[in-house]
Amino acid sequence: MKNVGAASGPAAAAPTRGQVARLILELGPSTAATLGGRLGLTPAAIRRHLDNLLAEGLIETRTARTYGNRGRGRPAKVFVITDAGRSAFEHAYDDLASNALRFLGETAGPDAIAEFARRQVSDLERRYAPAVARGDLASRVQALAEALSADGYAASAGPAPAIRGWVQAEGGEQLCQHHCPVAHVAAEFPQLCEAETEAFGRLLGTPVQRLATIAHGDGICTTHVTSVGKAGKAGTVVTPVTNEVTAESGGLLI
Repeated sequence: MKNVGAASGPAAAAPTRGQVARLILELGPSTAATLGGRLGLTPAAIRRHLDNLLAEGLIETRTARTYGNRGRGRPAKVFVITDAGRSAFEHAYDDLASNALRFLGETAGPDAIAEFARRQVSDLERRYAPAVARGDLASRVQALAEALSADGYAASAGPAPAIRGWVQAEGGEQLCQHHCPVAHVAAEFPQLCEAETEAFGRLLGTPVQRLATIAHGDGICTTHVTSVGKAGKAGTVVTPVTNEVTAESGGLLI
C-alpha cells in the first residue's frame, strides 16, 4: 500500500495507520471501538490513527444506520474509506501493465488481450475449485469469497437483495469484492473483468451477472449469482455492468 502512513510522526505509527485503513476497507463502515478491538489498540491510540487518516483525506465519517428503536444518546459514528484512501491501495505498476496490454492489443489484436485475461484467471480456477466444489450454493459462494479475501480482494458474500429487476424471483447470492488493485487497468481493458466473471460462472456452475465494478466507477465490484432449481450449466455467464451504485454494489484478478 502506498501513501498511507506517509505523514509525519513516529516511524512505528505508519504501518499501524496502514492496518487501520486496510481494516476499514475490508470491513466497510466501522466504529472506532470495532477497529480498536480488532487491532488490539487502546481507544486513545485508535483515535490518534483515525484522526491522522481523516486529516489526510483517506477516510471520512458518517452516521451509522439504525434499525428499529434506538435508545437515547448520539447515533454511532462510523469511519469509511474515501476514493483517495482506496487509491492508496492501488498497485504501483498500473502504467506498466496498461502499456504492456496496449502493446499486445496493437501488435496481436484485441482477441490476444481476451486470451491473456483468460489464461491469467485459469490459475484462479485451479486453486479455487476444491474450495467451492461442495455444499449448497450459499456455502460455495461464501467459500469463493473467502478464497478471494485470502488473495487480498476483501470479498464478502450473502443473500442477494432485490435490486429493481436485476435479481430474479428465485433470489440468489451476491458476491462483493471491496478492493481491486488493477481497477485503472481494467477500466481500459474490460476483458479482465469479463474473464474473471466467466471464471466465477464456471466455478459455481450457475449463471452469474456482474452488476457493478470498481473499474466502472462503482464503490464495490458486485456479482449476482443465480439460484436455480438444478445446477446451471458450467460456464453460463451473463455480464452486463451498470454504473448504478447499489447498497452493496467488488476485484479483478490478473
